[in-house]
This record gives sequence, C-alpha cells and structure tokens, in this order.
Amino acid sequence: MRDAEFIRRWLEAAAASVEREADRLTELDSPIGDADHGANLLRGFTAVRAAVAAADPATAPGALLQLAGRTLISTVGGASGPLYGTLLRRTGKELGDAPEVEDTALRQALEAGVAAVAQLGGAAPGDKTMLDALVPGVAALDTSYAAAGAAAEAGALATVPILARKGRASYLGERSVGHQDPGATSSALLLGALADTAEGAGA
Repeated sequence: MRDAEFIRRWLEAAAASVEREADRLTELDSPIGDADHGANLLRGFTAVRAAVAAADPATAPGALLQLAGRTLISTVGGASGPLYGTLLRRTGKELGDAPEVEDTALRQALEAGVAAVAQLGGAAPGDKTMLDALVPGVAALDTSYAAAGAAAEAGALATVPILARKGRASYLGERSVGHQDPGATSSALLLGALADTAEGAGA
C-alpha cells in the first residue's frame, strides 16, 4: 500500500531529478524547442516541493498529486505546465480520498493521467513527445517499478530518430530528426524518480 508519505517522497525525488538535470533538459530543448524546458520545469517542481512540504500531513495521496498538478499549471510556462499538471491532477483525481492506495490502483490512475495528457495534446506514441516515455513506462508498471523507469528511459532515447509530429519540434520538420525529445526525457525522470522511491520503500 502507498500512503501520502510515499507520494511526498516521489515528488521530492522528482524535484531533485529536475534540479539535477535542468541544464541538460534545456540543452535538449535548444535545437528543437524554445530552450526553456529545464528552466520551466525547475521553477515548477521547486514550487511543487514547497507546496507539498506545506501541505497538511493528513492530506491523502490523491489530494497531494492534485495539489502538485495545480502548482505546475500555475507556475510553469509553455505547454509543459498544462501537460504535467494534467498528468498529476488526473492521477490524483482517480485515486480519490483514500489514505492508502494499492500499486494496482496507482498504475490505473497513472494510466488515466497519461490518457488525459494524450487527449489534451492530441498526440500519440511515435509523435516525439512526452508520451513516448510515459506510455511504455506506465505500461511496464505491470512488471515492476524498476521496469517502468527503464522503459520510460528507453522510450525517451528512442525519440532521437523520430520525426516530430506534435509540439514545437514539429515545426522543424526533418530537422527534428536526430534530437532526443526533452519532454520524453523529463517524463523519464519523473518515472525514474517513482522507481527510485519504490525501491527505497522496499518495493
């Protein structure tokens, strides 16, 4: 069972990963985006870290994720805020008010969150977006948290040869080929942080 403390540790680990990799994310975003992905996510997850730390200790796991999602939407510019915010808000909404959730429920909630991201962005796996990491990563939760982190990382790496069909990179056409998608990369960081948190909890 996963409680609010597990979600707090996950979001803290995600914030730490974004802080560590912010420059790399911006570097990846420079040739095919607006060169601000790392800075935007750093601002957002710094705010998430503060919001979660200030939340009532009795806050349910789902409510914490909804708080994180709202915080990202209000603090992150560009497309990243609404997309990541939607992912976490929808995941949290699916979990409801339960004080503890089973791994199966968390996986199903994340699947709903990913579906909401796909609907919002109008994208699908293979379009060179964050979905190329999120979809295989969340699907691999059926196996284990570690498998989810590895699948998301592999999905991000697999975006290098893809022609972008959605997002800012799609404007570049063939020039988008040969670059790793920054959104898929940051999504892999998020699921990698989840895997690390579960490992630390003995899962």
